[in-house]
Amino acid sequence: MTEFMWAVWLVLTLVFIIGEIATVGLTCIWFAGGTLAALLCGMLGMHPLWQFLVFVAVTVLLLCFTRPWALKYFKPRLVKTNYEEAIGRNVCLTERVDNLRGTGTAVYKGQEWSARAFEEGRVFEAGMIVTVKEIRGVTMYVVSSEIMPEYVTEEN
Repeated sequence: MTEFMWAVWLVLTLVFIIGEIATVGLTCIWFAGGTLAALLCGMLGMHPLWQFLVFVAVTVLLLCFTRPWALKYFKPRLVKTNYEEAIGRNVCLTERVDNLRGTGTAVYKGQEWSARAFEEGRVFEAGMIVTVKEIRGVTMYVVSSEIMPEYVTEEN
């Protein structure tokens, strides 16, 4: 059995590589590195206990030293929206806000949002400047604002 231990490591290496390809989440690659090192030890005829210890040591080293770096550079960058900062800000309506008809859009920092009146029954016309009262999901709930469109600046 000990002379064929390299075959076990080879199968495990392939399983971890296939697992990494299937998940693309940087989860199995570290174990594949450990099994590859143990495979080399098995091919050199080392005792299975030493092979296992090499597997554990290499896997732990890879996890500790290369995983943080790999996650930093290979994981997709998450874009934070910070939508909370929109609450209390003024936005310009690009489409009439009518809750009964389910219409309304507003632009905030160059992004278009669905907009609804915070108070039922209120209707706001396109071009009006309104204040964001609350955000639920991807919809801004707005109330009337006293600011005239010609006085709106970039920070509003």
